[in-house]
Amino acid sequence: MQYRNNKKGEPISILGYGCMRFSKKGNSIDLDKAQEEVKLAIEGGVNYFDTAYLYPGNEVAVGEIMERLHCREKVNIATKLPQYLIKTAGAIDKYFNEELKRLKTDYVDYYLMHMLTDVAAWEKLKRLGIEDWIAKKKQSGAIRNLGFSFHGDTQKFLEILDAYDWDFCQIQYNYMDENTQAGRAGLQAAAKKGIPVIIMEPLRGGKLVDLLPTGAKQLIAEHETKRTAAEWALRWLWEQPEVTCILSGMNSTAMVEENMRIASEVQVGEFTDSDRKMIADIKAEINKNVKVNCTGCCYCMPCPKGVDIPGTFRCYNEMYTENKATGRQEYLQTTGLQKETKDAYQCIECGKCEQHCPQHLPIRQHLKEARRELQPWYYRVVLKIVRLFKFW
Repeated sequence: MQYRNNKKGEPISILGYGCMRFSKKGNSIDLDKAQEEVKLAIEGGVNYFDTAYLYPGNEVAVGEIMERLHCREKVNIATKLPQYLIKTAGAIDKYFNEELKRLKTDYVDYYLMHMLTDVAAWEKLKRLGIEDWIAKKKQSGAIRNLGFSFHGDTQKFLEILDAYDWDFCQIQYNYMDENTQAGRAGLQAAAKKGIPVIIMEPLRGGKLVDLLPTGAKQLIAEHETKRTAAEWALRWLWEQPEVTCILSGMNSTAMVEENMRIASEVQVGEFTDSDRKMIADIKAEINKNVKVNCTGCCYCMPCPKGVDIPGTFRCYNEMYTENKATGRQEYLQTTGLQKETKDAYQCIECGKCEQHCPQHLPIRQHLKEARRELQPWYYRVVLKIVRLFKFW
């Protein structure tokens, strides 16, 4: 494992563990499986583990796993204040104390203001006394590093970056988001100020691996380096010196092992002109087919009417990255063939989802487009039969 330092000169593993995507068993996190994968990562030198208040059951799972493994002092736990839920000064302590209890710890190594989208959100927190609160928590050791996670455009990122003396930040960044979100300009601005940058969505929720179009998969398979799709995406990031740590939502031992191998081999500035051309060619293939640039982060959920928004967009994109029959079949299986339907036709266009979407997607419009193509007349006939005879 290789390491890059924080502002205090303390090492952060260049591979971080994104705990949001722990495997599920039914509706709950598969704790034993996650423990096995986390143990393997720690033994391989991973020391940064990311969770959040918003991720259902996740902080509790992280706390339980760390207690079972007796490794709290060996790792850095990063979690996040749900600043968008804060209405009063007292609520800040309420959420923080609840997080400590969930995590079974009395301090957080890296604490983030979750999903700041503009300076106005930070100014609201300042009016509630967040700066004094942070100072006290840092003095007591309850918070060791203070940062923020960001979804928005470059200009807003730069404004937030200048609004406080941050210890670190977390941005969405990958070869498809090089010039969107905070982008390369934001990454370099943070590095220039000496602020470590944690990368989320390096594979765009798996889209840069599992949902690559056939043309992109063929390019990768035929390339002389024989790198996997994930390896291309991770190396593209790690070869940039401004990237401190990449979060990977690892949920298999094979994935942990592959990512640790790459993290041990990669070198800053290793990309050749040929490598850069390869990335450009993959991007061109992706852009030919994708209909909705959804990363599957699930911030739009839950829908008040039960619509599976990320699932709908995944199936819609599959119609064009794979084939129409595959997308429609998966959509039928994951929406109609359920006791509690998650069908896109249930959307009432309330717009709640769009308020929380980090990509600022016009979700309501995309849902209309998706359901038109995912639900031809014969799909609707099958769905009616399913609902009538309760075939789930």
